[in-house]
Amino acid sequence: MNMNQTPSGERIHIGLFGKRNAGKSSLMNAITHQNLAVVSEISGTTTDPVNKAMELLPLGPVVFTDTPGLDDVGELGALRIRKAYQALNRTDIALLVLDGKAGLSAEDQAILERIKAKAISYLIVYNKADTVADRSDLPADSIWVSAKTGEHIEELKERIAAMDRPPETERRIIGDLLHPCDTAVLVVPIDSAAPKGRLILPQQQTIRDILDANATAVICKETELKKTLANLNQPPRVVITDSQAFAHVAADTPDDVPLTSFSILMARYKGDLETLVDGAAALETVQENDTILISEGCTHHRQCEDIGTVKLPHWIEQHIGFKPHIETTSGTEFPDDLSPYKMIIHCGGCTLPKREMSYRIACARDAGVPITNYGVVIAYMQGILDRCMRAFAALSA
Repeated sequence: MNMNQTPSGERIHIGLFGKRNAGKSSLMNAITHQNLAVVSEISGTTTDPVNKAMELLPLGPVVFTDTPGLDDVGELGALRIRKAYQALNRTDIALLVLDGKAGLSAEDQAILERIKAKAISYLIVYNKADTVADRSDLPADSIWVSAKTGEHIEELKERIAAMDRPPETERRIIGDLLHPCDTAVLVVPIDSAAPKGRLILPQQQTIRDILDANATAVICKETELKKTLANLNQPPRVVITDSQAFAHVAADTPDDVPLTSFSILMARYKGDLETLVDGAAALETVQENDTILISEGCTHHRQCEDIGTVKLPHWIEQHIGFKPHIETTSGTEFPDDLSPYKMIIHCGGCTLPKREMSYRIACARDAGVPITNYGVVIAYMQGILDRCMRAFAALSA
């Protein structure tokens, strides 16, 4: 997988924060050497976060995010400021961009305190150095630059690249549980909701992790699983299925073969598996007037067999015996107030950075709202969640 193919959720996220006209957009254009963000003398030109993926050595693949101004005004301005603060939840390195002539403002100080509270690595960037004749010495966490003239831009990039990598860079999806020459059977249903001509991201990532472990991936549809297992010289180390095919796959997989799903593996990789497993049981406490939040990390075209808006609500109704109220969110939208919800069912989070997935789980925990994910709750409704959890103990043996 080359740099251009690295998923957003696997990149280091670098956010630019600051007041309107501090030069955030100009600075991002200078760093990326592209006119990516619109630049204007008019305050508030950036109204939504703007992302740019690139390579920044020695960090590797990164995403730069230009955010709205922290001093925006009015009702829309308040929403834009909220989006800027929300961007912190997926930020690994923060650049607080100041107008070098104005210095640190109350708005800058407020977000700096939030950055520190979240333990995000940061640099304070004093921009517009070309307009400041008398530059004072800055502390170690700060740097003078000029996005206009390019002064110290390369030094800024070097300092960013030298910053500590985010923790948990050695996380594995399944490779840490496999031995060389093990066989993993991957079950990939092909229905009307499957993307044409390609596999979805969790499937791609799992295959790559299996290969990185010097193991073998055997891929089949759920209708071919029984024949595929029969054709193997020995039982596979594990069977990994799309959660939607759990019932079929569980019936065709021998009890002594560990079974799990791509979504459960993503819960282990991106989230907090124990919390998400505990959250599935909240389904039994849902009453007719309760609301369930179904949240997805990405945005995609909804189809007739969409899992989040069609299949999952149908399976929930079948399991609890009535149709509950269901709300859905997607992409970067995740409610600040979770109190209206009885429980949250989240996707695997394959497109989300680990920091943001952890943030969403922490928000649910703080609000006292049980949270689970697609694969976990589907396994729970199918009565095979315990079996899926035993798979990790068996693979670790």
